[in-house]
Amino acid sequence: MFRRLGGIFLTLWGVFASSISVFAAAGPWWTTDHGAVRLIAESNAVGSATKMRLGLHFKMKPGWKIYWRSPGDAGFPPRPNWKGSQNLADIKVDWPAPTRFSVLGLETVGYKKEVILPLTAQPFEPGKAVNVKATVPYLTCEEICVPYEAKLTLALPAGPAGSSPEGFLIKKYVAAVPKKVKGPNEIISSVSVVGPAGKQTLQVAAAISGKLDLLIEGPRGFRFGKAKPVTRTDGKTVFAALVSPPIKSVKPGKPIDLAGKDIVLTLLGGPKGAIELKTQPSVGVVTQTPPPVSVATFLSILALAVLGGLILNLMPCVLPVLSLKMLSVIGHGGEDPKTVRKGFLASAAGILVSFLILGSAAVILKAAGQATGWGIQFQQPVFLTAMAVVVALFAANLWGMFEIRLPSFLSDRAATVGQGKQGQGQGMAGHFATGAFAALLATPCSAPFLGTAVGFALARGAFEVYAIFTALGLGLALPYLLVAAFPALANRFPKPGAWMIKLRKILAFALAATAAWLLTVLDTQIGRTAALATAGLLIAMVAVIAFHHRATEQQRKAVMTGAVIVGLLAVLVPPQFGETITKSVTASAAYWQKFDPAAISGHIAAGSTVFVDVTADWCVTCKVNKALVLDSETVSKQLQRPNVVSMRADWTRPDRQITAFLQRFMRYGIPFNVVFGPRAPEGIVLPELLRQDAVISALDGAQKGRALAKK
Repeated sequence: MFRRLGGIFLTLWGVFASSISVFAAAGPWWTTDHGAVRLIAESNAVGSATKMRLGLHFKMKPGWKIYWRSPGDAGFPPRPNWKGSQNLADIKVDWPAPTRFSVLGLETVGYKKEVILPLTAQPFEPGKAVNVKATVPYLTCEEICVPYEAKLTLALPAGPAGSSPEGFLIKKYVAAVPKKVKGPNEIISSVSVVGPAGKQTLQVAAAISGKLDLLIEGPRGFRFGKAKPVTRTDGKTVFAALVSPPIKSVKPGKPIDLAGKDIVLTLLGGPKGAIELKTQPSVGVVTQTPPPVSVATFLSILALAVLGGLILNLMPCVLPVLSLKMLSVIGHGGEDPKTVRKGFLASAAGILVSFLILGSAAVILKAAGQATGWGIQFQQPVFLTAMAVVVALFAANLWGMFEIRLPSFLSDRAATVGQGKQGQGQGMAGHFATGAFAALLATPCSAPFLGTAVGFALARGAFEVYAIFTALGLGLALPYLLVAAFPALANRFPKPGAWMIKLRKILAFALAATAAWLLTVLDTQIGRTAALATAGLLIAMVAVIAFHHRATEQQRKAVMTGAVIVGLLAVLVPPQFGETITKSVTASAAYWQKFDPAAISGHIAAGSTVFVDVTADWCVTCKVNKALVLDSETVSKQLQRPNVVSMRADWTRPDRQITAFLQRFMRYGIPFNVVFGPRAPEGIVLPELLRQDAVISALDGAQKGRALAKK
């Protein structure tokens, strides 16, 4: 009898003791008319670990909600205070992915029904009992909002850790906490701000599509509008959110710039769950998808592209290719109209193919997420050395150092003019190569209307890129097509004869000067040593070719093979040993400051005018603008005034900051000049070909508003 009673007592005691250990993993509910809250633990005892997983468990009645750590336009989140806890050194709160609520134009973020905020607790003395006390102010809302202050407790005894019934609930919400990532990454590829301080837009490019939402947290005081997603044709999503800076600034009247400040992005709805990225936005990278345009607008842009290509024939860039164009015309002297027409059509085809190659390169770079722009191939040392080799071969041929067919990938008889009956005029392949080569050499220039057309194309898809670049090529090729339509124009020149030998040698100097110019650009990109090495290899290549006449028939093939090898060495070797060149402001232009787009808003707030000149050593139009306008006595005096800040951005080599600045104005080529001031915080963009009166008017308008009034 007593044995039976003792067994029953021990059984009941075991059940009671186990129930105590289980209940130790959850504190009592603190209930209200709209929900309840309590503390829970993943384990029923503290165990021996240095950290414990707890949870702040909310249950809301239907329709009621609480708020996330950044609540949005209204509300405030739970703010637990752990004062009075025993053996608790630290506790960290995690926030599961929330839900956005849009009501009457207000955007808030939070949770409905039920949520557990995972807590990571660290005891002072691991292994000893922990008593948690919490005072938790929070706000719960439906149609009205009610503030509460919950008083919560949780006692965890010492002893071996064991899983509790609440443990699976905590793990469920731990899995919902956004995964922290670093950027840029395979999901968020870029984060930037566009516009001056006080009127900025935050832009975030995500390499995924779908039902996505972006939550933005910034420095204290900054507020962000709802990030509006736009899905692009390539499957990527671009978010844009208006930024409201703090009302109180560091200095009265000076808006605060978000660029370079710490922000936290939480992307919801991705295929791998929510992610969280802490980053600093860069300046002015425009990634938004431009609005659609009508057919009439698109046709007008095409017309501007044709006009821009035509004007490109009159730009300073025509000088390096003048020899090729003149020889194309003169070489047809005395030929029958059909031959003249075919030759000029071949040259026009070469121009169009070059522009299609440039368009294809732009499409590929855009698809790869790389910077695109007009003439950016001149930023690549390998391209410069290759062009220098080809130009040197053209010049050597015109000087009469060799009278043979060049390899087809270089020019395919591109300059064998006036060589008797067999060589009267170029072959069709030669005319084609001449047109293609002339188009490539013309790209360092930006003509009026060209910047608008290229900016339109590069801000859109592949179709627009190919259409606009084809129109540009058509414009540049129009003079060739004109002669093809009226072949008699070519026959107005004298027939080829002995006089052409002298002319060829004179025109060869223009090409030699072009090669020297390319080497000077190379000098600024990869250093004097590499540029001199390229020059030496070019001279060696020409010297090898010069022995062609003296060589026997069997030796000529070896001579040309040697010339090709030296030419390839000139293209590939020097860039590998180049150095990074840091350019400094010269004494003759000491008033030019280093380009710093982040400082522009500060200068404007201080009442100054900012003149920005984006230039490059390979940009011929830039050099003309500099010589005739910017360095003129009249304009330089204006740029040196005390209230004018002159910034020069050197785009000779690739520079993401300059590329981003250009794209901010939907520009992808240079020269580019813009003036900022108190009356023009968004900037007054100047035309590609500068005039002294236009620069002075813009400076005056940005400061006083008169130029804007004229617009």
